[in-house]
Amino acid sequence: MPLYRVYRMKESTRQHFRWAPHVSGKAAVKHRDYEEAGQIDAPSDYAAWAKTRDSGQPLEVGDLLETDAADLRIYKYIGFEAAEWVVPAPAPSPAEPVAGAQPEAAAADTQATQNAEEIGYTSADRHTGE
Repeated sequence: MPLYRVYRMKESTRQHFRWAPHVSGKAAVKHRDYEEAGQIDAPSDYAAWAKTRDSGQPLEVGDLLETDAADLRIYKYIGFEAAEWVVPAPAPSPAEPVAGAQPEAAAADTQATQNAEEIGYTSADRHTGE
């Protein structure tokens, strides 16, 4: 029998979810909008729903059930539908240089040197403009 982890939607998010239009397909959910609320043994997600209803803490619209196999189901007005966790992409650190990129000052010096070589300046007469 599968073991379901129960995630309760935070109340502030639930109000928005209740009034949002229904969309088909997998629901994209964020960890920050949920609090883990225990586990339940049940043969199906609907049996888990019935057990929580009888326990006095029923699942509410927007709550999630997740199996050990990471199958995530969201409870909606029409029943359970597939969902998936949204994992934000890590932002690049400003301290890390981009591969192959040169600092601006070094790039400007390189460009100036290339221009001087094309024109035929030498380091001796460059400052006079001759």
